[in-house]
Amino acid sequence: MSVWSPALEDDLASLLKDWLKHQGRTQSDLRRSLRATSTRMPALMEVLERDHKLGGMPRVASRLCAIEAEWASGDSNGTVALTTGKVTNLDPDPFGQLDLLLREIRDDCAS
Repeated sequence: MSVWSPALEDDLASLLKDWLKHQGRTQSDLRRSLRATSTRMPALMEVLERDHKLGGMPRVASRLCAIEAEWASGDSNGTVALTTGKVTNLDPDPFGQLDLLLREIRDDCAS
């Protein structure tokens, strides 16, 4: 399992900013979905770091995929559960950015 590091955090923050822009969402939307204490990037990263400690990057990617599915379904109340590491709502676009990232991470872990 990869270790949480400043470089990983910087890469993830950059990915999140691009992803939010692509989704037409804001850090405030992500804060609600993550149930973070603030919209500032350090608070968002704190939540993702906790997920990382519980299950590595596959868990972080699963969480973000679940949020993307939540947004795609129009459910913006942040209630998507992360139970088995799978997205609980189906994303109508099976080739979404985060789905591809999750698939790559799972492939890397399997090899």
